[in-house]
Amino acid sequence: MSAATLAAPARHQTEVKKSRFLAQAAPVASAAEAMEWIRAGSDPAATHNCWAYRCGGDYRFSDDGEPGGSAGRPILAAIDGQGLDRVAVRVTRWYGGINLGVGGLVRAYGGATAECLRLAPRVPIVPWVEAELRCDFALAGTVHALLAAHAAEKLAEAYESEGLRLRLRLPASSFAVLAERLRDASRGTARLQPLDAPAE
Repeated sequence: MSAATLAAPARHQTEVKKSRFLAQAAPVASAAEAMEWIRAGSDPAATHNCWAYRCGGDYRFSDDGEPGGSAGRPILAAIDGQGLDRVAVRVTRWYGGINLGVGGLVRAYGGATAECLRLAPRVPIVPWVEAELRCDFALAGTVHALLAAHAAEKLAEAYESEGLRLRLRLPASSFAVLAERLRDASRGTARLQPLDAPAE
């Protein structure tokens, strides 16, 4: 199953024994962006602002004063349980006067997160690759048409004595097909070479 992220921020509110739990989730591109989003939306008037994020192999979570393991870890488990990546979740709790116990907190934080994520629209994460393309000037029109047809983004373009040199970003799944079409269109003279491994 390929990983997905959220298409847009989402929120879900629930009440457990008079404590109010507001789960908010957002797509994030990096750990730094996740931490900024978590900080920016935390409510200083709330009892707790617990959170977790996952960005590839990078993840963190916080219980923010709740008993150890009762909030941040269940939030992360809910993110992972739904196969999501590049997602940050913050669950804000306003204490209602009744202690929930560790088990109750795990269920409340994990449940609020799971429901928030279950309802959220999602999009697949597409692996991208950067590549360099070299070709004769005469092929420029054909090349640009092929790039558009294969969702390739032009990052840089240079005109050199031996021809046109382009730096591209394209879906990894399109690379082989585009390379073949360029070879056919140029009778083997156009060269498309990957610059790195596919980037998630």
